[in-house]
Amino acid sequence: MQVTSAVDGSRAVVRASGELDVATAPELRAYLHELVDAGASAVVVDLTDVGFLDSTTLGVLISVHKRLVESGGVVELVVPHARLLRIFQITGLDRVFTIHASPADATV
Repeated sequence: MQVTSAVDGSRAVVRASGELDVATAPELRAYLHELVDAGASAVVVDLTDVGFLDSTTLGVLISVHKRLVESGGVVELVVPHARLLRIFQITGLDRVFTIHASPADATV
């Protein structure tokens, strides 16, 4: 897994790549929480280059979502591939997160 970000004021765009699973979830959680601690209130997580994600990763995204919503912030996702989008649909998380087909569509 690799994670990079671009921060513009209180908006952060996080690009993850590789496999997001039980082994990499703690690193992703720490990365996202550091951004929030540094003042990001709008976070876009771009999953374009993610080949696999598991329930542990979903838990990480939910935890960041809850934390930001409590303070008036937002997390949006970029999920351009049907195989990953299906995971969010099956779990009902497509009703929790705003999901975009491309990074250009993310407006926060």
